Amino acid sequence: MEKPAAKSILWGPVWGLAFMQGAIALLWVIYSLYLVQLLTQMGFSRGLALVLLVVENLLAMVVEPLMGTFSDQMQHQIGTRLPIISLGVVLAAGLFVVIPTTLVWGQGALRWGLPLLLVGWALAMAVFRSPALSLLGRYAMGTQLPQAASILTLVGGVSGAMGPLAGQFILDLGPFVAFTLGSVVLLVATLALRWANPKGGVASSVDGSAIAANPTSIPLPWAKLGLIFGTGVGVGLGFRLVMIALPVTLGQRVPEANTPLVLGALFIALALTAIPAGQLARHLGNRRAMVLGLSAMACLAILVGVISSTAVGVVLAALFGAALSLVSNGTLPFALDMVPPARAGLGTGTYFSGGALAASMGGGLFTNSPLTPSMISLVAALAFLAAGLCVGASGRLSQGAPSEA
Repeated sequence: MEKPAAKSILWGPVWGLAFMQGAIALLWVIYSLYLVQLLTQMGFSRGLALVLLVVENLLAMVVEPLMGTFSDQMQHQIGTRLPIISLGVVLAAGLFVVIPTTLVWGQGALRWGLPLLLVGWALAMAVFRSPALSLLGRYAMGTQLPQAASILTLVGGVSGAMGPLAGQFILDLGPFVAFTLGSVVLLVATLALRWANPKGGVASSVDGSAIAANPTSIPLPWAKLGLIFGTGVGVGLGFRLVMIALPVTLGQRVPEANTPLVLGALFIALALTAIPAGQLARHLGNRRAMVLGLSAMACLAILVGVISSTAVGVVLAALFGAALSLVSNGTLPFALDMVPPARAGLGTGTYFSGGALAASMGGGLFTNSPLTPSMISLVAALAFLAAGLCVGASGRLSQGAPSEA
């Protein structure tokens, strides 16, 4: 057996990966802010935006685990996942820059190039996300994974907060500037990740034979993959429904409410509590921390219906963000811990696949739904509880091998 690595967390690569996570979140913020505007300027209906999001997420549900599996094979064959990550990033950054140019050349029948570009970009993002984020298992030991993941949560929370808090500023930049800046940030994040990626050793106690194992020689842990997928669906659906119910409730009960401030408070709290939540998960254990966070989120989701002012909304959103940090820190470590080291990409991709299905369900079934915000919040609470059951049930299965990407 190899001697354990001296460092339990490789902080340089973790920060590089966090930069990548932040760039991914920022691109989706820009995309969401401009989607309807771009479509309507090209003569499409606003409803096409929802259709595209549903289609994109359904395609991502298939692509995420496939790309994760492909990166596992690449890791085995050439010792790195960076080529598939770089390819996906170049495609995504290039398409992102091209999207706003359709306002110039997309006339007549060519206007249909815009929906095709939008779907193509979303698929390119799905190509590299699972391979990239599965690298977390190479940068931290199993028990340290939630602490390392807290850096990703922190940076992702800051990027997510830019939607509600800096949305108007981003719109004022105009689509050409905003999309170009987003592409540049993604490319710089990828360069930072490549620069920080360790040339040699791994921060893990896994022995070399486990790292070098051929993924195809390892039986698929179908039960564990099912729990990973179910967790992704529950967390993703619950969060999506809260983000639907919260602004609608504010609009109905507090017409003068500062909705961007309330939504921003959620992401700021997520970022601020990420590192303490990572420390807590290290002491409690990742599964216990996730179940605690999911239980708290379920309770807070039900309380959305009692919001009576902007102040109450901010407090509730901040508490929800704090609980979410326990879950966000734990999802990647949970997925990595449930699969053999050589299947890290598949495990990560399976979680994101569940999240993509949840996004399609949330967008297709609950956006513009006749259900009241209170009913939507109740469904969100049930989704969080279902995710908690999946996490709890995972502990009953045989202990997975320590994680390694």
